[in-house]
Amino acid sequence: EDVGSAAVRVGAVWLALVLALIVVPSALGVSLGISEAYMWVLVKTLEWATIRIEKGVKKPQPQMLKTPTANGIIERDETPMEKEIARLHRVDFEFSDIFYFCRKGFEAIVEDEVTQRFSSEELVSWNLLTRTNVNFHYISLRLTVVWVIGVIVRYCFLLPLRFTLAAIGITSMIVGTTMVGQLPNSSVKNYLSEVVHLTCSRILVRALSGTIHYHNKENKPQKGGICVANHTSPIDAIILTNDGCYAMVGQVHGGLMGVIQRATVKACPHVWFERSEIKDRHLVTKRLREHVADKSKLPILIFPEGTCINNTSVMMFKKGSFEIGGTIYPVAIKYDPQFGDAFWNSSKYNIVSYLLRIMTSWAIVCDVWYMPPMVRKEGEDAVQFANRVRSAIALQGGLTELPWDGGLKRAKVKDTFKEEQQKNYSKMLVRNGSIG
Repeated sequence: EDVGSAAVRVGAVWLALVLALIVVPSALGVSLGISEAYMWVLVKTLEWATIRIEKGVKKPQPQMLKTPTANGIIERDETPMEKEIARLHRVDFEFSDIFYFCRKGFEAIVEDEVTQRFSSEELVSWNLLTRTNVNFHYISLRLTVVWVIGVIVRYCFLLPLRFTLAAIGITSMIVGTTMVGQLPNSSVKNYLSEVVHLTCSRILVRALSGTIHYHNKENKPQKGGICVANHTSPIDAIILTNDGCYAMVGQVHGGLMGVIQRATVKACPHVWFERSEIKDRHLVTKRLREHVADKSKLPILIFPEGTCINNTSVMMFKKGSFEIGGTIYPVAIKYDPQFGDAFWNSSKYNIVSYLLRIMTSWAIVCDVWYMPPMVRKEGEDAVQFANRVRSAIALQGGLTELPWDGGLKRAKVKDTFKEEQQKNYSKMLVRNGSIG
């Protein structure tokens, strides 16, 4: 009994400290300087670790140093297909004419520019977490001790703290939105709903040890608009709602996520679709248009890529979000991989494993850029508009722009893409005189 009562007292003290030092200040939108001090110590520690590792590399030969996979492990020839084909023999087709495509095929097998976007971003130096860099193999005794201390801090202190904060944030979200949802529709209900969403989002960001830098707040999405952003992680939504409220769009889920969805939709006009409904494009477009037409409703938050990309690139935007009409508010999100890997590879990790990795990392640090609103130009179709918005987000976030569909994460390349390349090849052969 004494052990049980002692455990209860310890738990009560722990909860009181968490509420007093973290939950209440975050709910009020103020900081006691604890997270800033933690980040300062963390940055200094990682800088020291990097210097120690670099000193441990004994006179490396320049040709022996390897480059991170993010920069490419093979040297690519960026010559366009047209120029390559123009160099071929112009009289008769020869076997050597296919060498260009053989080389491109080998390059794609060794390292294609699509599948590498679905793996963790390589770091320049070790961050004392799981991943390392091929340039640094030397580990000193002192560095090993620091790593062990870091493991103890992350798993024995930060993980319980973050789990407590996450439980408080999720419980507060469910209870708060359920209570607000009982009120009749009015401006008071909308105000209280926004307060609950903002407060709980701030608590959840603290559960991630989040440090977020918001830029150009004068361009924040307005009511009746559509906010589109690049997609790296499920926590993207929390990162954005920490600074403003949005109406979410997505599929109805079961389990804990389903409980949260059913609670929040009572207080806020989120747009949730059943599995059968989300396949009906016309129904989806109709409901979203109705939402956008009401200028009193919160801006819709959409991730047009449809899947998570590894924080280095922006892939093809689905055109559906750009057929609705209304004003598009682009947002670029870029995480700092030095403190933790925010990317979720849903093909490799389930959501529980992913959240465990996030909550045992050092911190989540990212920049968010609000960009000037964009509207569809006269004569511009939805695909062109989507590409223009994607280019703007990629440029602002310092991300690589790729034309490929993120659906390639789980599906094979469509035959139409292969046929298009075959047609281009045959047309150039005919034009150059190799055939006919």
